[in-house]
Amino acid sequence: MDEKAARTLATGVLARVPELADELVRTIGEQNPGYRRVNVVPDDDLRQSCHDNMSSVLRLIGRDGADGDLFAAARCTGRRRAEQRMPLDDVLRSFRLGGRLLWQALVEQARADGSVDAEGLLEVATWLWEVVDSTSAQVAAAYHAAERQLVRIDEQRRATLWEGLLRGRGKDLAFAHEAARIIGVPVDGPYAVVVADGDAPDSLSRLLTEHGVASAWQLRAHTQVGLLSLDSPELGIVLKVLRDCLTSPAGVSLVVHGLADVDVAYRQATLARRSVQPGQIEVAALADRLPEALVLSSPELAEHLIRLRLGPLLKIPVGERRILLDTLETWVATAGSVSRTAELVHCHRNTVINRLTRIEAITGNDLSDVPHLELSLALRASRLLPPGPLA
Repeated sequence: MDEKAARTLATGVLARVPELADELVRTIGEQNPGYRRVNVVPDDDLRQSCHDNMSSVLRLIGRDGADGDLFAAARCTGRRRAEQRMPLDDVLRSFRLGGRLLWQALVEQARADGSVDAEGLLEVATWLWEVVDSTSAQVAAAYHAAERQLVRIDEQRRATLWEGLLRGRGKDLAFAHEAARIIGVPVDGPYAVVVADGDAPDSLSRLLTEHGVASAWQLRAHTQVGLLSLDSPELGIVLKVLRDCLTSPAGVSLVVHGLADVDVAYRQATLARRSVQPGQIEVAALADRLPEALVLSSPELAEHLIRLRLGPLLKIPVGERRILLDTLETWVATAGSVSRTAELVHCHRNTVINRLTRIEAITGNDLSDVPHLELSLALRASRLLPPGPLA
């Protein structure tokens, strides 16, 4: 069959496209339940798409290239259905249904005008399904391109909402509800925040869910931030799961009471993470690190306290310094008991007395006049803060 005959046949069917589009809409409703189930494509949108794509297919069958880009309708359909979140399999099924309907119309047209014999119809069938396949490929390509763009937009939106929560915008009720919807967490209820180095294991969310804890995670710079919606205000089970799963340093906040306080919990979790000494891998709960958090919250005062109570001690050779600092820390922890300190550091009590005397000589402080709380905070600060000019 020559192209002129094919064009004549396709042109005859083109005149029927409006009624064929109506029939295809009915057929899709009956034979493609995905459209009813998802229910995101308006009727007028579906009919226009059917009309435009059937017209394009017929022009392609007739080898009619005069009308410009005959795949434009297919690409438009692909983009639109991706934006509407219509599953691609259902979209392509509709194109196959349209192909069957066009084939029936072409057969009827050939019989009506007698322009094409049986052999010619077989050739038209080959052309038809080649065109339907090519058109479907254009739909799929446009769908996937739009889908990738939508994923990027969704990720950007999600990241923006996360940043808003971490900066305190959850106090705006409308923002909190939008964040809850996109991130997938409730607006109210007890929450805790986790800050961990690197990526959290894929299994962590599943394990938390098994213990009744819904969670959402966001990579922020080189830190993984977790938002945990707790089943109760208790953190015990959560800490156990985190300590079993995480292989990098992490901090866990106190419990707060909704998305409005996530910014507070995030700062708390960050402080808890910073309380982990360099080189150690542990999950630090802020509830167990309150003195360290106080020190880290005010580094200027902490540095002053180090200088006031330990300053010159941090200048001596590292070997002696470690012995004296360990002894002082143990003495403070035992409320100034020389005997108990001797037991814990494995030396004679006179050795402890000599070390304490040495500390007093170096620092210029009379340890009996220095509050133990100040010494304890100064010792913690010296481990956590970057070495200063006295170190």
